[in-house]
Amino acid sequence: MSKLTTLCYIEQNDAYLMLHRVSKKNDPNDGKWIGVGGHFETDESPDECLLREVKEETGLTLKSFRSRGIVTFISGRTESEYMFLFTADDFEGEMIPCNEGVLQWVPKADVPSLNLWEGDRIFLKLLLEREDFFLLKLVYDAEDNLTDAYLDGERLNIFD
Repeated sequence: MSKLTTLCYIEQNDAYLMLHRVSKKNDPNDGKWIGVGGHFETDESPDECLLREVKEETGLTLKSFRSRGIVTFISGRTESEYMFLFTADDFEGEMIPCNEGVLQWVPKADVPSLNLWEGDRIFLKLLLEREDFFLLKLVYDAEDNLTDAYLDGERLNIFD
C-alpha cells in the first residue's frame, strides 16, 4: 500500500512559508526545508487533508488554494508515496509554533539555496514556471539520491 500525502506552499509577499524539519525524531526529512502538509487520515479527500494539516502545523486557515499537481515518489528504502501538491495565497489566523520544525517565510528567490530534496527543486521550479496541472514522478535509490524523473509521462533529461 502506498502513502497518500499533501504538501502546500503558502505564498505571501513573493515568499513561501517553509518548514525547516529539525524537531521530530527519526524524521526522513530531518534537516530539510519543505512546505507544510502531511498524511491522509481515513476517508479524507486531498483538500480535507490539506486544510487539516495546514491548520495543525501552522495555526492558519486557508481561504484560497489551488491543486497544482500530483507527485509520485518511488523510494529504494520505503513505500511509495503519492503527494497532492498545492499552493495557497490567502489565509487567516495567527501562526503557531510547529512541533515538526521551524516555520519561516523565505523569499522565493532564496528557496533554491536551502537544503531541499533534489526532486523538490524540480516541482518548485514547475510551480514558478507553469500555471497548468502537472504529474511528476521522482525515483530515489536506497541512499535517497534522485535517480530518475518523469514529467507528464516524459523522462526528464536532467540525469544525462
